[in-house]
Amino acid sequence: MIDRQKFIGWILIIASVAYIVYFLKGRLLIAGPPLEKKEWFYFVSSLGGIVLGTINVRMAAMREKNHKPRRLIKD
Repeated sequence: MIDRQKFIGWILIIASVAYIVYFLKGRLLIAGPPLEKKEWFYFVSSLGGIVLGTINVRMAAMREKNHKPRRLIKD
């Protein structure tokens, strides 16, 4: 099972990429109503979401790599 930190990181990445694709294809490259400030804010926030999601995934991988199983000491 995937751990919670890595799972949340992937959700952030997928949601952010989905919004960026929507914004670029559905709002920026097609003629329509003018873009509002909040849409630009959401776009920049989704870039930040990609960064945070990547950090989450990489930190979870580092934690998993550095985790050493405990040894039982026999007397």
